[in-house]
This record gives sequence, structure tokens and C-alpha cells, in this order.
Amino acid sequence: MNDAPETSAAEIFADLRPRLIRLAYRMLGSVADAEDVVHDAWLRWLATDRDQVRDPKALLHTIVTRLSLNELKSARRRRVTYIGPWLPEPLFDPEDEEAADDLTLPLMIALERLSPLERAAFLLHDVFGLGFDAVSETIGREAATCRKLASRARAHIHDAKPRFVVGNEEGLRLANAFFAATRSGDLAALRAMLAEDVVVYADGGGRVPAPTEPLIGHDAAMERFAGLARLFAVHPSRLIRYAIINGLPGFITIENDIVQTTALHVENERVVAIYVTRNPDKLHNVPDVTGLRN
Repeated sequence: MNDAPETSAAEIFADLRPRLIRLAYRMLGSVADAEDVVHDAWLRWLATDRDQVRDPKALLHTIVTRLSLNELKSARRRRVTYIGPWLPEPLFDPEDEEAADDLTLPLMIALERLSPLERAAFLLHDVFGLGFDAVSETIGREAATCRKLASRARAHIHDAKPRFVVGNEEGLRLANAFFAATRSGDLAALRAMLAEDVVVYADGGGRVPAPTEPLIGHDAAMERFAGLARLFAVHPSRLIRYAIINGLPGFITIENDIVQTTALHVENERVVAIYVTRNPDKLHNVPDVTGLRN
């Protein structure tokens, strides 16, 4: 039996798989869900009459987008009853810096506020560079409608784009200083790092202890970290390593046997937002923690 056509199909899909994972993750905010969608796309790709396919990339974009739209409907229903702030599953130390720019937590959270079709049109056109005719074929709407969807999405997420991008080296230096100040209880040093309008988001998903509302403002953040400093004095925080988390500097720790990630949005050398992910459902793939829990 000649398996050359199947090998070719596998090679085509393998070349496009990283791009398809990126698309599905941006649509869904979950690595596991993105991998499931892309696996389903692979099965559909195998079942396709590929002799009739002129543009495999366009077809696979369409399959993944439509599968993601279907999954997003159920995911959005689940998030209505989600306990506390919802944060996307963290990604660590992306090798592709350009890809990291559109993976930042502020942008991912802004995408959550869009309708599914706005999200798809914006990602396909603005992030993945498809023309509106191709976007139209992918999501099944007129090109003019797709243009309006992307425009509305662009307006919604404009304020979420980092205005002053901090380099990885400088960002990790600040993450180091932030970790030292919060864990040692050096509240004066911490106070100097935080912007007046800083916001703290903590995603425990109802699975582990975490604030169920964002903490807004300098005073609320300082009160929270003062309380945590007293806790750390009894149960020391265990630093695993510093990392770039969804394009932002941060660190991975174990806190009283709970793995968590902390990412810092830094502007003008001040921390304007803190994103803490503690929900264990989102931390299965955290690097370097296997076997380190107590």
C-alpha cells in the first residue's frame, strides 16, 4: 500500500499545527481546549478529499475557527458561573517574541469581552493577516460584516495594548524585586513599585483560596500583600523560577503546597496590574514543578 499521500497530509498538518494551536488558544484561552480543537481538526483533515483542496492553510483555518466558535459558546456559558476572576491558562517563555506580543494577559482578557464573531474576525485579520474575503469564507459572514466586526473588536481592545513595552531582562529584574518585597514583607519597597491604580486579579476558580473580586487601587493591594506577608512568615513561599508568562514578567511559586503563577503588567517602571493564577485546572503544564509539592 502506498502511504505517500498520508505522509504528505501529515507533513502539511505538522507544519501548520503551531499556527493552528495559536489561533485556537487565542479563541479559547485554554491550552487543553486548543489542543482538543486542533486534534479534531486533524481528524477532519484526514477525512477530507485533499485532491480537491487548493489551499490547505485556508481550509484548516476555517476548520479550527469554526470548531473554536462552537467550543467558545459552551466555554462562555461555563464562565457565567465561574467563581472569581477568570484568567486564561498561562503560557511560559514563548520562543517567538512576535507571537508573545499578541499573547499578553491584558490582550487575552480584552478578547474575553468580545463576541465570538468579533473575536474570530479580529484574530484572523489583525493577528493572522487574513484578508476580509478569507475571513468571510471562514466565519460565514459577508466581507463587509467581517470588516465591521474586526473594527468593533479593535476599538474594544485598543486600551489593552501595552503602551510601554518593558524588555524581558528589565521585566524579570522587576519581578525579582517584587517577589523579594512581597515575600519579605518589605512594604515600603512594594509601595514604591505599585501604580496608584494597580489592579490585582487572582484566579482560583473556586478550587483554592483566592479573592473573588479584583482588588482595585494602591490601598487595597497593599492591604492584601501586608496580610500575605504575615502568612509567608509562617508558611514561606517557595520560588520555582522567574519566567515570561503570557508575554509578561513574573514567577512560578508553590504556596502552602499550591502551585501558582504571578505575572506583572509594568508601565513606566510601575506595576499597573498583577495576575495570579492558582486554579489547579489551569496549571497542569507548569514547567519545573513535577515532584516539588510537599
